[in-house]
Amino acid sequence: MEEGILITQLNDFIFCPASIYYHHLYEQTNVYLYQNTAQVKGTNAHKTIEDDRYSSRAELLQGLAVYCDKYHLFGKIDLFDVKTGALIERKNTIKTIYDGYVFQLYGQYFALLEMGYTVTSLKLHSKSDNRSYPVKLPGDDPEMFLKFTDVLDAMNHFRLDDFQSENIEKCRNCIYESACGVSLL
Repeated sequence: MEEGILITQLNDFIFCPASIYYHHLYEQTNVYLYQNTAQVKGTNAHKTIEDDRYSSRAELLQGLAVYCDKYHLFGKIDLFDVKTGALIERKNTIKTIYDGYVFQLYGQYFALLEMGYTVTSLKLHSKSDNRSYPVKLPGDDPEMFLKFTDVLDAMNHFRLDDFQSENIEKCRNCIYESACGVSLL
């Protein structure tokens, strides 16, 4: 049986599959000891949602725990407007729309559908410059949906023992690089 996948790990896995392993090692450690400035800002961008202080509008769900049985995904949404059907994933700063960002939205989307909600649109929101980026629904972007299912399959079959890093730039930007046994540096 497949284990559940944390929705936030979709983005992490694409960056580097080994980062998920190291994240678990550091899980009980104070994040200020290993996170870089960008990651601390990203964590803080979600603070109002986690504390249920983003909005008092009843139709705006914030920080709702979700689970998708079909894809064995679980996590929390950032924002979902029940009235309009808009699902929004917030990031501190978006300079590039990475596949992992889109896959996080897909995971949340499928979970909400299974929970009986109607999701009509997906958006990424960059908090620092207050810009929103529309994302096509999975049914409207077959190529991206196929990438999503391929990543899920890769995650379900991943073995750290068999992994070899291939991107030195990712190693240079990884907060776990100094502890990593597969780093290219």
